[in-house]
Amino acid sequence: MIINFSIQNYKCLKDKVTLSFEPENSNRLEKYYITEPAKGIKLLKLGMLYGANGSGKTTLLEGLDFLRQLAITPRVLKQEQLDFEPFLFDQESRNAPTIFELNFVCTGHRYLYELSVIKEQVIAEKLFYFTPKKALVFARSTDEVKQLTHIKFGSKIKLKKAEEDSLVTNTLWNATVLSGFLKTNIDSVELREVTDWFIDVLSQLITPKTDLFDSISRRLNNNTASKRNILSFMQKADFGITDILVEKKDASIGNELKELLILINEHQKKKGKGVDLKDIDTIDGIDIHFEHSVKQGNDYIQYGLPYADESQGTKRYFQFSGLLHEMLTETKIFIIDELESSLHPDLVKHFLLLFLVNSSRSQLITTTHYRELLMERDMLRDDVIWFTEKKPDGCIDLYSLSDFDSSVVRDTSSVFNAYKSGKLGAVPSLSDYYIDLSHGKNK
Repeated sequence: MIINFSIQNYKCLKDKVTLSFEPENSNRLEKYYITEPAKGIKLLKLGMLYGANGSGKTTLLEGLDFLRQLAITPRVLKQEQLDFEPFLFDQESRNAPTIFELNFVCTGHRYLYELSVIKEQVIAEKLFYFTPKKALVFARSTDEVKQLTHIKFGSKIKLKKAEEDSLVTNTLWNATVLSGFLKTNIDSVELREVTDWFIDVLSQLITPKTDLFDSISRRLNNNTASKRNILSFMQKADFGITDILVEKKDASIGNELKELLILINEHQKKKGKGVDLKDIDTIDGIDIHFEHSVKQGNDYIQYGLPYADESQGTKRYFQFSGLLHEMLTETKIFIIDELESSLHPDLVKHFLLLFLVNSSRSQLITTTHYRELLMERDMLRDDVIWFTEKKPDGCIDLYSLSDFDSSVVRDTSSVFNAYKSGKLGAVPSLSDYYIDLSHGKNK
């Protein structure tokens, strides 16, 4: 689970901003919001970001997603540039490194990961773990002239000299040590724990355009997701669904996908997991039908409706039910941009409550414009609400509702009214509605 995440000089984020999941000194709703993933470390399960369009909410989530990709994606060529932009509104920032810090807990151990990059290379990279004292796992530096990576290992890290050399060899100057480790045939408890965390626990960014259908349908098909639980989530959301029908089908594939499958399979064979592929003109597809109960006279009749014919809201919530199932049964961190997209406000609230009441090992980080949720003082803690605001120089401020003193927000105050009126910032400054259409008009 994430303790805090900091980012500096990334897109519209010039100055260092930190999103923290360390709770303030309050036992309010503690049972539902706070979990203890390691002894003595209490963390919040939820972080919600509010702010005007263009105020940096999504950028912060994109930065965390970008860090995840850097951590686990090896580079093939030294000439590959990193796909990001620093703060572009002043020359000094354009030439300065982008810096990430991630303080997190995995498998009961606390880690601190630091990364400094420019488009051409990884400048510096460090990993620490705490037992409970802070100890170095590795410190990496880069010779930018020779384009070579140097790694210093901590005294408690048990790697043979040949294994250290192998890791250095597999870490190009434009790639992380963690991604280099994934290319090697060596083992390190600390590196394995951290890379597994980035791959299995921290999710990719989920946007309103992200289609999660394949993920949840395949999990239902292979029984890694409980149909009973997913159906229960859908029924609690009042969609009138009485059953979920999962059927296999053959789907044809093109030459590009066929070549990709063969390549992936060859890679899996090296790990002893591949299979023999002969003629693969089709792959197993999955059809989902929802059974609806419709009242006709005094009886209820069951009708099956294909997934494709359901409303956007039903599809979105079905996909989110898969996320919810994972958060309740596994250790997961999901980052979702615009949580309310295609969903009724009551469904958003219901989804959050299901997560808060039933989860114990997962976190949810999300942006939202659903400001009416701020009326729910009985279900929200101040320290889970964050705001982003763009300053006149184009930089972004990030601050928590808990940062305001009692003169602005009291326990009995309406946070919704305070936010709506601009007392908390993070709202657009709109002009009047008049447009002069006569300017430049031919007479």
